[in-house]
Amino acid sequence: MSRTIDSNKSLQELAVKIKNWGAHQGFQQVAIVEPDLSQASKNLRKWVSDGYHGTMDWMDKHGEKRYKINKLVDQAVRVICFRMDYLTDNKMIAVLKNDNKAYISRYALGRDYHKLIRRRLAEIVCRIRQEMPSHDVNQRAFVDSAPIMEKPLAAQAGLGWIGKNTLLLNEKAGSWFFIGEIYTSLKLPTDISKTENQCGNCRACNSICPTNAFPKPYILDARRCISYLTIENKYKIPEEMRPLIGNRVFGCDDCQIICPWNRFPTESQESDFKPRHNFDDIDLLTLFAWNEEEFLFKTLGSAIRRIGYERWQRNLAIGLGNSKGNTDVVAALMQRLTVSSSLVQEHILWAINQQRKKLGHTAG
Repeated sequence: MSRTIDSNKSLQELAVKIKNWGAHQGFQQVAIVEPDLSQASKNLRKWVSDGYHGTMDWMDKHGEKRYKINKLVDQAVRVICFRMDYLTDNKMIAVLKNDNKAYISRYALGRDYHKLIRRRLAEIVCRIRQEMPSHDVNQRAFVDSAPIMEKPLAAQAGLGWIGKNTLLLNEKAGSWFFIGEIYTSLKLPTDISKTENQCGNCRACNSICPTNAFPKPYILDARRCISYLTIENKYKIPEEMRPLIGNRVFGCDDCQIICPWNRFPTESQESDFKPRHNFDDIDLLTLFAWNEEEFLFKTLGSAIRRIGYERWQRNLAIGLGNSKGNTDVVAALMQRLTVSSSLVQEHILWAINQQRKKLGHTAG
């Protein structure tokens, strides 16, 4: 009995230390949960069966590993959830309203969060092992990786609630934050501060969506989502969607910007999240002029690089097509036309046609 008491006490002390280590590593919130993902898994299967996942076939794979944590990490019984705020600027609306500018989702302005958070979670994993040398601890850190139901996990841990835009909302940080997890076999004491849904009757996020990607609250049709279309989608962007995308060339934040819980966001103190290369306020023509070598250099260590140069050019062509009639834009598009892939060419031709209409000419 005394050994059990001592063990429980050491685990309680460890839980406190983990939260302190998390704060030291720059996380604004740390919580521990013994999750039940049965309902979340049913919701996911229904979402996939409705075809809302588009070409993201991995959402329908991995079976029990996605919702039974011990199937992904052997003997795992707890998930430690972490929250890190990332917003570093307040220029979003001004950039969106200027159709000569390129709007890049705020999470991608600085260093790729995967690398930063993964490294910091790895340090906490090491400290846990050092703290419990007599235990055969089985654990693993994740950051938007592997088949993990991150938002349901974080919601059950009390980091927030899932809003009508399907994002995790926190009453202090809104939705401008990243989350990460550590799966562990240690039976750490859990937190029971689950946050109640506080969206109320508000549907601002659903109403503001440029492409009407929410068939109903809490359901996202990825096939109509600008973030999906500009990032996950590897193919041509449907022509009917192109005018709706506006100047959003990598992701979309409209449903976050409009959310009342994001009215007074906390500015992140992480220097790695500060905008690089003026990504927070840069002209479409400037980005379109980059060759592939320049793209690879300036997106080094950035989440933007994951879409590659071809899709980057595809997205920029749409942004230029949606900008005001401008002969400089037409000239830049024409210059790229013969040296681009067939995928990019299709979008350039569409953009040239849009520009000529605005300039009062017929399409060539």
